[in-house]
Amino acid sequence: QVQLVESGGGLVQAGGSRRLSCAASGRTFSRHVMAWFRQAPGKEREFVAAISWSGDRTYYAESMKGRFTISRDNAKNTVYLQMNSLKLEDTAVYYCAARMDRILDGSKWYDYWGQGTQVTVSS
Repeated sequence: QVQLVESGGGLVQAGGSRRLSCAASGRTFSRHVMAWFRQAPGKEREFVAAISWSGDRTYYAESMKGRFTISRDNAKNTVYLQMNSLKLEDTAVYYCAARMDRILDGSKWYDYWGQGTQVTVSS
């Protein structure tokens, strides 16, 4: 199994940047697809980005392209989400998730979840 712990959330001004981290445990971490989701109050949880187990394939929601970058360091058992040009609508709880094999963008396909980290964007 995989255990996930997010960190790096906090308060950031609109237009600013923030990097989230997701520390993972488990012997099979490097074989897992990792993803970021987010959920704002009153809204559905939405897909943000995903990265293959090898780190050579990435996938982003259209609204995130050009602003967010997902990466992973398997030696450190950590996945990152670099967020740039943040907007007020980016305010949400951000979750990391893991699944085996192929990249998918639906939350129902992911088996392991962290507790989330709050990102608040202010004007």
